[in-house]
Amino acid sequence: MSHHATDRTYTIKEAAALTGLPASTLRYYETIGVISSISRGASSKHRVYGEDDLDQLMWIACLAATGMSVSDMRQYIANGQTGPSAAAGQIELLSNQADRLAEEAEHLAVRQRYVRLKIDYWHAVEAGDSERAELIGGEAGTLADTLRRAKKS
Repeated sequence: MSHHATDRTYTIKEAAALTGLPASTLRYYETIGVISSISRGASSKHRVYGEDDLDQLMWIACLAATGMSVSDMRQYIANGQTGPSAAAGQIELLSNQADRLAEEAEHLAVRQRYVRLKIDYWHAVEAGDSERAELIGGEAGTLADTLRRAKKS
C-alpha cells in the first residue's frame, strides 16, 4: 500500500524551512496560542508537524509577512476554527490589516519621493545648476517636514 502525502510528518527544522518561520517562532506561536499544540514524538517527545499543521503555519507565515500583529493572527485562527459564522470577524481583521498596509504604502511613497528629490538635488549640484538645486532643496525640505509629522503619528 502506498503512503499518502497526508501521512507525512515533519521535524521542527523541516517545518521551519518549509514555512520560512524560524524554529523559535514556531515554538513561540505554540506557547502563546497562535497555533494549537503540536503533537510530540512517542519516544523523543520532539514536536512532530503534520500536513494540517504545516497548512496552518503557511497561513500564519503569510499573515506575519503582512505585518499582522500576533494578537490579530491569534484571533484570525480562532475565527477560522469557528467556521462560516466568523466570516464578518475575518473580513474586519483583514480589512483593518489592508488599511494599515495602505497607510504604510503611503508613507513609503513619501520616503521614496524624498530620496528621488535628493538624487535630483545632487544631480543639479553636480551640473552646477544652483537655481535648480535650490528649488529641489526647498521641495525636499517640505517633504522632510511631512516625513517628520508622519513619523510622530
